[in-house]
Amino acid sequence: MTGRYSAVGDNGRVGGALGNQQGREERADTFYAAIGGEETFRRLVDAFYAGVAEDDVLRPLYPEDELSAAAERLRLFLMQYWGGPTTYSDERGHPRLRMRHAPFPIGVAARDAWLHRMRHALDTLALPAQYDATMWSYFTTAAESMRNLPG
Repeated sequence: MTGRYSAVGDNGRVGGALGNQQGREERADTFYAAIGGEETFRRLVDAFYAGVAEDDVLRPLYPEDELSAAAERLRLFLMQYWGGPTTYSDERGHPRLRMRHAPFPIGVAARDAWLHRMRHALDTLALPAQYDATMWSYFTTAAESMRNLPG
């Protein structure tokens, strides 16, 4: 899984395209490493799901009684996406985000609620502006692409 973002380079290195790190040791020059690695993603996802737990729009979209399984999946996905370990794909296969989200009704209200909670979670990290902007651009694009209902 690859993506193109200005702050990330070939094979997940800081500078152009994100690359899969499968079969490689963790690199110091990835976006993942540049923003603090696993600890940063743990903090981001913990803050996000703390908001989801109290959100009237988002909470019903999560079938689990506990949000911990969903939080773990998101954390592993984000870590891999941004150049960290490939645990997500190793355990779950290709992300297939649209397919995995298709059973859930995601309209404008859900997208906006998700973005609101993620913006708050991202703000808790106080990342340097270029990293924050790169992640926020990804989140806004990804949230829109998960929308499967009009309006």
